[in-house]
Amino acid sequence: MEEVKLLGWWMSPFSRRVELALKLKGVGYEYIEQDLANKSQLLLEYNPVHKKVPVLVHNGKTMAESLVILEYIDETWPNNPILPRNPYEKAMARFWAQFIEEKCNGGLWKIMWCKDEEERGRLVEEASHCFRTLEGELKGNKFFGGDEIGMVDIAANFIGYWLGVVQEVSGMELVTRDKFPVLCKWMDEFVEHSVVKETLPPRDKLHAEFEARLGAPSWKY
Repeated sequence: MEEVKLLGWWMSPFSRRVELALKLKGVGYEYIEQDLANKSQLLLEYNPVHKKVPVLVHNGKTMAESLVILEYIDETWPNNPILPRNPYEKAMARFWAQFIEEKCNGGLWKIMWCKDEEERGRLVEEASHCFRTLEGELKGNKFFGGDEIGMVDIAANFIGYWLGVVQEVSGMELVTRDKFPVLCKWMDEFVEHSVVKETLPPRDKLHAEFEARLGAPSWKY
């Protein structure tokens, strides 16, 4: 029997990425919930460098960083691939996953915590440009991976689900059907996918957490 453990946090889109990949592959695993306000000795032992979730443990070997873990999962369990087998297409999938991580998600986090209205406006414009670029990459497909969910879709899970809750709490109107109809259609397809549904945190619980953390400012752009 293989040992597969995942250290995660219920609210973390990064932990949920790994759960989604494991479920798409049909890999059984033990989930160990972490309290990031009071980090466990297990987490500090398994991820002494960053001390963050997710951490995957496979037969005694540990690894961190969700995008790194996704690639490991795809190579270790090759059924139901989440990365293309063609070298160029694989490289491009990695590129877009990194684009989402650094430009899209990174920009959203800056907007969420920015207190200066003028600076926030500039950040919103930058994020909108990133979303327009990302929307163009769908190229009429159901998912970024084509007909099936792939690594780019998994990397974009925060946009697919968490962002909607953030917009509800904050009043921010960044990604709307009028502005980004193609991206919003992808979001609908993503959250309705049967396996994705199994890995999403409860919306009401997520809403309450973001409301407690962000307050309820009126950010309308």
